[in-house]
Amino acid sequence: MAEKFEFLSPEWMVAAKAIRDEMPHPDVPAAGLMKMNLIVTETPFAADVHGHIDTTDGEIVIEDGHIDGPDLTVTVDFATARAIFVNLDFAAAMQAFMGGRINVQGDITKLMTMQAPGSTPDPEAVAIAEAVRSITIE
Repeated sequence: MAEKFEFLSPEWMVAAKAIRDEMPHPDVPAAGLMKMNLIVTETPFAADVHGHIDTTDGEIVIEDGHIDGPDLTVTVDFATARAIFVNLDFAAAMQAFMGGRINVQGDITKLMTMQAPGSTPDPEAVAIAEAVRSITIE
């Protein structure tokens, strides 16, 4: 049984990165190429968590810290971030966005192309999410 960690804790970040590095990467359609900074608020930690997602080389790269020149910056609460990144619950993301719990600064169309409503997530992305869920404390 895999060791489990608190979502977004430093230990979780290391274990999740190892999973992403070992597994096949989902393809990113040309319309989904972007640089996005992410701020997760209301964490159980002392501070907000800052990260980024970069798909400009055709693969999804998720790392700590912010990058220069992002297309957009997304601020999201901890519970919503967990629903999106661990459970791939895009309905929760849409509800949070409509409820004002997701703030987007920059080119929102870049974010919308990442997951069109009604489309099926990439099987490789689902496999990565399942592996990440297996290391995440409920």
